[in-house]
Amino acid sequence: MPVCNNCGGFVTERYVRVFTPEGYEGPRVCPNCEDKLRDGADVREARSSRS
Repeated sequence: MPVCNNCGGFVTERYVRVFTPEGYEGPRVCPNCEDKLRDGADVREARSSRS
């Protein structure tokens, strides 16, 4: 079962297939991560609250 490398939350196989680069086991961040965002090929701190 794949998990987010940032928060440890569950992610689906489909999410991993779409948002995880080749050679990685799990995504760097997921939709449940409130403090980080994907920014192109990088991950950055969120600039504002996502709630």
